[in-house]
Amino acid sequence: MTERSRSIAPYLALIGVQLSFGSFPVVGKVALSVIPAIGLVGFRVGFTAVVVLIVQIFAGGLRLKDRRDYVRLAAISLLAVTLNQLLFTTGLSLTKATNTSLISVTIPIFAMTVGWILGTEKLHRRKLMGIVIAGIGVVFLIDPRNASFSSETTLGDLCVVLNSLSYGIYVAISKDILTRNGAFRAMTWIFIFASLVCIPIGAVSMSSVDVATVEPKIWLSVLYVALIGTAVPYLLNAWALARVDPSTVAVFVYLQPVIGFLMAVIFLGEHVGLNFVVAAVLVFAGLYLVTKKFVPVET
Repeated sequence: MTERSRSIAPYLALIGVQLSFGSFPVVGKVALSVIPAIGLVGFRVGFTAVVVLIVQIFAGGLRLKDRRDYVRLAAISLLAVTLNQLLFTTGLSLTKATNTSLISVTIPIFAMTVGWILGTEKLHRRKLMGIVIAGIGVVFLIDPRNASFSSETTLGDLCVVLNSLSYGIYVAISKDILTRNGAFRAMTWIFIFASLVCIPIGAVSMSSVDVATVEPKIWLSVLYVALIGTAVPYLLNAWALARVDPSTVAVFVYLQPVIGFLMAVIFLGEHVGLNFVVAAVLVFAGLYLVTKKFVPVET
């Protein structure tokens, strides 16, 4: 692999992350027509834990560099997976999807602020400008006029804020431990710890479902969401996080609504309007400003 290929690879991985996460609203809708949201979280986390555990056992073992890293990864698992998934799922059920999308714009801001406080992130004018421009693009696509913040959505909105904060903190503090132990090994332990909480909660949620009557297409959608919508993006995200700044990883979240809308156009027949074109241009312009200094330009 050439030097240029190595420098670009993390960004390609982050695009893959958002492609995977962006497909969730389309495919996940099929699974959620039968499977309770919290039950689906249990499936996603449990399946991913089993897959990465089996692969890591054969690939290089589970032992970490420092015994204290087991405790650190247990704490990180709360932020990266357990709280992230449960708060988002709960919040989405208690507020409007538009509210959720608007609040999620704060993820890169949380990641950059926490990283700056901890000394893991350097603030640059161009990076700040890129995050702002990309964030405006997302807001433009979502159209805040469709949002509705009221006393009825307060609890759900708070859950989404805490979800964004937990993910932002995870991105800001995890680079060192992922680099030291290897992204795949670290994520294996993160999902093992997260499954200890998410599987029991998911099982309780599934008690209302007659599993024997669930159609094969539902299970296929669950499998897709667990593998392509969870295992793959989390691992790619961790691999990229070990190689680029936390705020760079976080700002790629802004691609998610763009990709989600494109998938809705392809699979659900949505119409492409001027709003989408302008939003996409702003998002990609913002990403360019944030990542520009990391990608060498050949002369």
